[in-house]
Amino acid sequence: MQNMNQLMRQAKKMQEEIMKAQEALGERTVEGSAGGGAVKVTVTGHKQVTAITISKDVVDPEDVEMLQDLVLAAVNDALTQVDEITNNELGKYTRGLNMPGLF
Repeated sequence: MQNMNQLMRQAKKMQEEIMKAQEALGERTVEGSAGGGAVKVTVTGHKQVTAITISKDVVDPEDVEMLQDLVLAAVNDALTQVDEITNNELGKYTRGLNMPGLF
C-alpha cells in the first residue's frame, strides 16, 4: 500500500508540474512570417492569434489570393512553432508514456 501512496504522490507532483508548464506556455509568444517578413502573425503558446502585421507592399487589390496565401502561411508557421515548443516543454513529462491524445 505504501508503494501505491508513493505512486499517487508522484503522479500528483507530475500533474502540478505539467499544469505549471502549460501555464508558462500560455505566456509565451511566437511570431510566424511569410513573404520575407511581409506578413507577420503573433501567436501565444495556447494558439491564440494576438496580432497580424501586413506590409503595405503586399496589399494588391488585383492579387488578393497572394495576400491570403501569405497570411495563411504566416499563421501556419507560427502554429508550427507553438507545436514544437509544446512538444519540447511538455514532452519531457510524457516521454516513455504511451498515452495518445494526452496533449
